[in-house]
Amino acid sequence: MKTSPHIGLSLGSALLFAVAAGASASVLSAPQFQSFVRAEAGQLVEDGKPFRFIAFNIPNLLVIEDNVPFKELNPWRLPDRFELTDALATARQLGGTVARTYVITVKRTNDTPEIPRHVLGPGRFNEEAFRALDLALQVANEQGVRLIIPLVDNWTWQGGRAEYAAFRGKASDAFWTDKELIDDFKTTVRFILTRTNTFTGIRYSEDPAVLCWETGNEIDSPAPWTREIAAYIRNLDANHLIMDGFNASELRTASLEMPEIDIVTTHHYPGGSKTFAQLIRENAVKAKGRKPYVVGEFGFVPTAQMEEALDAIAETRISGGLLWSLRFRNRDGGFYWHSEPAGGNLYKAFHWPPSAIAAAYDEEPLMNLAREHAFKIRGIAVPPLPVPPAPVLLPAAGSPQITWQGSVGARSYRLQRAANRSGPWSVVAENIDEAAVQYRPQWVDESAPRGEWLYRVIAVNESGASAPSNVEGPVRVEHGIFVDELSNLDRLFRHGGVTIHNRDCRQAKEDGHRAGGTKGASMIYKLPDALEGFRIFAFFPKQITPPNFSVSVDGETFREIQVLQQSYFRGGGDYGYWLPVLFHANNAGVEARFLKIQFTGETQVGRVEILHAAREPRP
Repeated sequence: MKTSPHIGLSLGSALLFAVAAGASASVLSAPQFQSFVRAEAGQLVEDGKPFRFIAFNIPNLLVIEDNVPFKELNPWRLPDRFELTDALATARQLGGTVARTYVITVKRTNDTPEIPRHVLGPGRFNEEAFRALDLALQVANEQGVRLIIPLVDNWTWQGGRAEYAAFRGKASDAFWTDKELIDDFKTTVRFILTRTNTFTGIRYSEDPAVLCWETGNEIDSPAPWTREIAAYIRNLDANHLIMDGFNASELRTASLEMPEIDIVTTHHYPGGSKTFAQLIRENAVKAKGRKPYVVGEFGFVPTAQMEEALDAIAETRISGGLLWSLRFRNRDGGFYWHSEPAGGNLYKAFHWPPSAIAAAYDEEPLMNLAREHAFKIRGIAVPPLPVPPAPVLLPAAGSPQITWQGSVGARSYRLQRAANRSGPWSVVAENIDEAAVQYRPQWVDESAPRGEWLYRVIAVNESGASAPSNVEGPVRVEHGIFVDELSNLDRLFRHGGVTIHNRDCRQAKEDGHRAGGTKGASMIYKLPDALEGFRIFAFFPKQITPPNFSVSVDGETFREIQVLQQSYFRGGGDYGYWLPVLFHANNAGVEARFLKIQFTGETQVGRVEILHAAREPRP
């Protein structure tokens, strides 16, 4: 139940994950694991005690599929240390001791060479991608979170069984029975299990940070294939458990009977006549005393039904459950986002701490519920959130648009500005929501006068405030700036025929709120000072129909102006991406204080930036 676009990644430079963590996402690390999780009498056991968990799938842990800033042509890249630390420290703060990754990726026939896949062909592997997995395992050890790693995908989103078959010019279903294809997959399995981690020096087969190897993600594997592959894994790795990744909401008898399989799993999404809780309880009866049972994925239903499922996991004493899904912070600021077409075009990936922007899919109640159950299933009282660590402020070049790498557990941020490093520091903004905008600077300092300014940011939650971040600057302010993220229409002077859109976000590169309209719709802005230039970030669902732009001194009489435009489109991909076009102009009109945008066809505007004369600093 996942989706992924396919475009490109630059692999030319050294991996960012070799850079130090930056530490803003770091929390106190657990010591490296000393033992492996075992299966005994139908339960998971760690050091002789039951091992149970409520946690999250974290699909971007191996490869990021959601790097979709407006100008970015390639949504794929490998995670760095900051991102992996943020992901697994977040999982731990949520009470999780386990995270399930997405799959070992396989090169697709329509991939460009820049896309990072683990498997490039039969027996051909991408060392850079596997170094990212090395780092993920190192950070998992540091943070005390074990990983479930599926070895192949049933679907084509990131390459899977169909791609293995395509390497040999065979049909995708031959993957289950064709000896050559089975041997190709075994070559991958051998490469993974016998690999030595380049960061830790630990062989994968000897690393307790792996909870189990999963034969695949939602695979329709015949029982003979499962037994053969599981036996092959066991022959190479006597330490780790093996989970059957068979795609079902009801446990298959063959999986329970296979001696080669240690753990059985089910996935649950809307559809069917039974609730998640009913299915989990029925499956628990089948698995009891035979195999540990883990609910591998569940989601896209109202919180009340998720609570019933969590209660069923707890009450049946099965080993655990993994909600779908958690996205972590972006090294360039903010979070990664992922709208879920399979979730009725309503649900997005969840973030922690929750945000009011996600109220439509009940993020705050669900995340708090998941955290409560995660500690409860381990027999631990839910702890208060620790004071967040200091964020890391990123450079702001020539514009007071401020971005930072956020802090695990921070519910909001406080931005401060000063003329000198010694202060005094004035508060520019309080209660900044890190999730309020997507793939943009978290704050624009519209109040900054002309001059050079220093900035720092502080993370805040109910337990207190962090130390200040690093100081960035001086940032030279030469223009005033007005920015409208179009979460509503309140900043418009006048408008006609436009409404706010907050669905179809994937097609709009995860822009969470946009002003949309058709031919004749209009938006008018009034500026506090003379207009000096602007940038308009627009999306066109069908074809590019450039708006007409005009300026006015009095807001009544407008004259049309010429603008430049630049498209950032490299095909619709798997999601049917719309066409993103940036319209921009400088020296837009002497003394003009009004800007009018007149639509000539179906258009959605995600962001408006207008430069105007800067105010002078107070003496």
